[in-house]
Amino acid sequence: MKSFKINTEIYFDQNSLDYLKTLNNLNVFIVIDSFMVSNGTLDSITELISSQNIKVFSDILPDPDISMVTKGIDSIKDFKPDVVLAIGGGSVIDATKAIIHFGKSILNLDNVKFISIPTTSGTGSEVTSFSVITDADKGIKYPLVSDELLPDIAILDPNLTKTVPKHITADTGLDVLTHAIEAYVSTKANDFTDALAIKSILLVFEYLQKCYENGQDLKAREKMHNASCMAGMAFNSASLGINHSIAHILGGKYHIPHGRANGILLPYIIEFNANVKDYKSEVSEAAKRYSEIAIYLGSNSKNVRSNVKYLINKIVSLQKTLNMPKNLKETKIDLSNFEDLKFEMAEIALNDKCTLTNPIKPTKEDIVKILDRVKE
Repeated sequence: MKSFKINTEIYFDQNSLDYLKTLNNLNVFIVIDSFMVSNGTLDSITELISSQNIKVFSDILPDPDISMVTKGIDSIKDFKPDVVLAIGGGSVIDATKAIIHFGKSILNLDNVKFISIPTTSGTGSEVTSFSVITDADKGIKYPLVSDELLPDIAILDPNLTKTVPKHITADTGLDVLTHAIEAYVSTKANDFTDALAIKSILLVFEYLQKCYENGQDLKAREKMHNASCMAGMAFNSASLGINHSIAHILGGKYHIPHGRANGILLPYIIEFNANVKDYKSEVSEAAKRYSEIAIYLGSNSKNVRSNVKYLINKIVSLQKTLNMPKNLKETKIDLSNFEDLKFEMAEIALNDKCTLTNPIKPTKEDIVKILDRVKE
């Protein structure tokens, strides 16, 4: 028996932050990064809250690790919050999820209301039961998965994304696209996730470049914010695939921004899953699913192989307009230990939870081949 549910209440549009005015006389614990504090975002948020009892935890860095979560639990333990606000990108929201999740068992935080306010359009973390936490010592990212991680409320205000730099707009936008495409071809995809995924994909192709070229375009920002959230709802139910499995370990070992790693991998993963170069084999179900996406994007062909190539070309073309790297070498990271690490990375990716719902069951050798290709 299949199921689909949305536990998070969503407020969206350019006035959605007004919801915070309803937080009267409550203990409010805010998780935010130091940049959002220095640029005035924190002040604009606290001005909306009618409470004198606010505590801020801002020790959040990209790729939150176990030590950050521990610090957050130490900060919250004597405060007894009624509400926890996570304000920021995926790192802030993921860290907050982990703080609340472990805090519930350690500090008895069961009755806390969790509100997530994303400031980038990328992870969809505001509506997902996923949190990615890094083990800094091992260089591995671990996805936590539990319905207890779901925020109670998500607030999607595009005004918070207007100042996001171009390169982050591109990284996070391609993260949205990867979420939606992987959800659509997942072995757990269903009619409900398909609808969300396809709408998200269409919005990305229509509005991501506009956001990149003009960050002040509020309509484009709003549409990308919605696309990110819808992709999050889609993959929260359908899960993801090896695009994310490999991106997780590349991020852990080389500190590549998650969206950038996903974007680099996406054309290679589609090519692997679809296997359209093997003209002797029967067209796979994965290829048919990618073909459907291509048709939604405007392909007039009835040939599945042609449509898969159309989709890959559309993605590559979008990447070019966003000045995104095509491979790991173009990221300028130090790859001197790549050959030594690739088999270990392949093994870790193979055992990543996202691999379970990839449309094609890969081998360790398959992932090594993908790593070799994406390096160049």
